[in-house]
Amino acid sequence: MKFSTSEYFIKEVYTSFKRNTWMTLASILTVVISLFILGFFSIVVLNLNKLADTLESQVQVSVYLKDDINEEDLADTKKILESVEGTQKVNYITRDEAMRNFKDRLGDQQFLLDALDNTNPLPNSFTVVVSAPEQVKSVADAAQTLFTVESVSYSQDIINHIFNLTHLIRIIGVALIILLLGAAIFIISNTIRLTVFARRKEIAIMKYVGATDWFIRWPFLLEGIVLGFIGGGIAAALLIVIYAQISQEIYNAMAFFPLIPQYPFINYVVLVVLISGIIIGAAGSIISLKRFLRV
Repeated sequence: MKFSTSEYFIKEVYTSFKRNTWMTLASILTVVISLFILGFFSIVVLNLNKLADTLESQVQVSVYLKDDINEEDLADTKKILESVEGTQKVNYITRDEAMRNFKDRLGDQQFLLDALDNTNPLPNSFTVVVSAPEQVKSVADAAQTLFTVESVSYSQDIINHIFNLTHLIRIIGVALIILLLGAAIFIISNTIRLTVFARRKEIAIMKYVGATDWFIRWPFLLEGIVLGFIGGGIAAALLIVIYAQISQEIYNAMAFFPLIPQYPFINYVVLVVLISGIIIGAAGSIISLKRFLRV
């Protein structure tokens, strides 16, 4: 592409923006809204996916031990549990620790333990964290076969609910992103089509005097890219501000909530939004010009 031709295309883009100010602003606003909604819901879906991963990683089995086992048997039991397929981590909890945790959960109702008269009926135990909900039963069954184990406890109903919830979150998340991406392309291409329609006579004249399709297409393509970039930039800036604010509010209310850290995560989101804006703007221009180039 020669410099003079490039200069002509840039001037055409500038002239188009100046001539169709309100249409340009409407197009940019459409891009901003579309990409902001797409970016925001993508952030929500990715954070829900992280929450799902966290829930799955915290699925655990309680293995209660017999009272008469020695230190060697205790160490062997832990080693065997760690070697079971699906085991992610094994934590030993003494009966004193278990009682302290139980009292903490009771809170103001600790008086309910007065009847125990300072005796501790809770056994020593292992808490086995498994890598996936569907592996809980196999880990529990393996633990139950050990001679040092008195009983094994896990809530199958809760495990099933967690597994179903995390599976549903991922399916809905992917479907939502695809749906919003399709809606963004549709809205933006139709908005740019209005700009092309307003200049249909100019396109027809250029075709009659011998201009090639690509000579006619380039100014509109650049216009779509610029619109997409500006709209994507504004949407990205809004996402940065809003995600920072929401992150701060969530951390203030729930310090241990598994939220994706703002950096470098938001940088990737900004990059994706900008690139998406450019691609969608260019694609919208090409799609919109197809009909009007048939003269």
